[in-house]
Amino acid sequence: QVQLVESGGGLVQPGGSLRLSCAASGIRVNIYDIAWYRQAPGKQRESVARIFRSGIRNYAGFVKGRFTISRDNAKNTVDLQMNSLEPEDTAVYYCNVELTPRAYWGQGTQVTVSS
Repeated sequence: QVQLVESGGGLVQPGGSLRLSCAASGIRVNIYDIAWYRQAPGKQRESVARIFRSGIRNYAGFVKGRFTISRDNAKNTVDLQMNSLEPEDTAVYYCNVELTPRAYWGQGTQVTVSS
């Protein structure tokens, strides 16, 4: 059974950093494309970053070089390092993997950027 568990969220001041982690079970993160999404209150869920099986990474435009997605094959995790956080980054962050025809999501981790 596929499970994704996010951790690492919290409250941080503007300009601060957080590192989110997505621990996977039931799959190996190095043979699937894994993505991070986020959903702010009253808004639709949006893609933040994705790491492909090949190792290629892509990011949403709003990331502007502030975030880095990485994969640890030994730990079977996909991390999202977030720097220079802004209040607009406040959201619940989710890990995702698509195993057609089904998409799997974690429970999410709350990130709040506020002074």
